[in-house]
Amino acid sequence: MKFKITTVLAFCFLAATPVFAQSWDSEIEGSGTTGSNPVFTSLYRVANSSIFEAPGGDVGIGINRPGGDILHGAVDELKSRAAPGYDSAASWLRSMAFENVPDARFLLGYLYEHGKGVPRDYVQAFENYSASAREGYAPAENNLGTLYHHGNGVPKSLDEAFRWYRAAALKGNPSGEHNLGNFYYLGYATPVDYSQAVKWFRAAAEQGFAPAQSSLAYCYLKGVGVSTDYDEAVRWARLAADQGHPHAEALLGYLYEKGKGLPLNYISAYAWYSRAAAAGDASSPDRLKSLSRIMTRKQLDQANTVVDSQSNPHTPISPWER
Repeated sequence: MKFKITTVLAFCFLAATPVFAQSWDSEIEGSGTTGSNPVFTSLYRVANSSIFEAPGGDVGIGINRPGGDILHGAVDELKSRAAPGYDSAASWLRSMAFENVPDARFLLGYLYEHGKGVPRDYVQAFENYSASAREGYAPAENNLGTLYHHGNGVPKSLDEAFRWYRAAALKGNPSGEHNLGNFYYLGYATPVDYSQAVKWFRAAAEQGFAPAQSSLAYCYLKGVGVSTDYDEAVRWARLAADQGHPHAEALLGYLYEKGKGLPLNYISAYAWYSRAAAAGDASSPDRLKSLSRIMTRKQLDQANTVVDSQSNPHTPISPWER
């Protein structure tokens, strides 16, 4: 497969969610009224995890699937931790929404957007995100952008999506920064500008946002908006892969397979492709088949031993990859 910058991937390379300049585990911003409850802190992290991705279409750095989505692992975590459940969460958030509490309106919007504890209702999601966004709440601004981006509850408008992503990005929201970078990368509602794309990818990547780290790694690999730098590609891909980002895992596999920025190592490449495939990366199964054809029987046995020894496909690999 040839690298084509124009390929659009839609779930992991660029983002379409919110997150101010805070860690995923920190309390909710704004009034903080929901942040004191660990259940709603967890819900907040989940609500900030629907992402949109675009660059890279060759190394399995993206999944050809339109629209943002939620990270299902985070949802499962929430279900296991949320003693009150989604129904109680929705009821509690509705009571707070009457007071127009921004973080509560944001979370209620998320529940309506994804049908958690309430019937899925994009119009209600739009109304709640809008109310929160009017208060300048960056996560809501970003998620409002996703509704316009995909035409959920409102007529599809890339111009409006761009406006709201930009509003969130200017407040330091990593998902908004990543989404904005994605729009510059693809030329959505703005001329293609790879330098601006890299600027916003970097802003989100430096906050530890794995999709942006993966996007930035790809830009360094291909020299898009920056000079080609395989060492930087490795650095950013590793940071994202160590967070379990499947496309970054696939990218690390590619870098090992080709010996770019890393010693050529088919065993390491095979292992990274394997964990990327297990995490849902679309192209890694084909790359595994291709790689297995040029590996010796001994190398394949060693690679499968490494893969089998990793009970968690997202656990950082270090001893055998050096």
